[in-house]
Amino acid sequence: MAVPDNAYSTIVVYTTWPSALDAEAAGRAIVADGLAACANILPGLIALSRVQGEVERAEEVLMLLKTTAALAGPVAQAVRARHPYETPAILILPVAGGDAAYLGWIGEATQL
Repeated sequence: MAVPDNAYSTIVVYTTWPSALDAEAAGRAIVADGLAACANILPGLIALSRVQGEVERAEEVLMLLKTTAALAGPVAQAVRARHPYETPAILILPVAGGDAAYLGWIGEATQL
């Protein structure tokens, strides 16, 4: 598959939330603000994390935000502003390829 010209400007922001309600409220606001084209929320995540030397277990939901590299900072800031955790999981993942029309839609949907 050829890599579309705009593939490298597309990113996925990976973040986890304590509940689907929290994630949906944040995702809706981020998409409504034009910072992301889409937010996918996947329930049923079990997180095992080392916190202060101890392994903790939590039930969380995963949210994937599809946006552009130019909006990575504003999206991360919007996640932090809405997140109840002191240190939320925020990973910026580059997209190396995909359907050109879909990647184009992401770019168009995030034009502010």
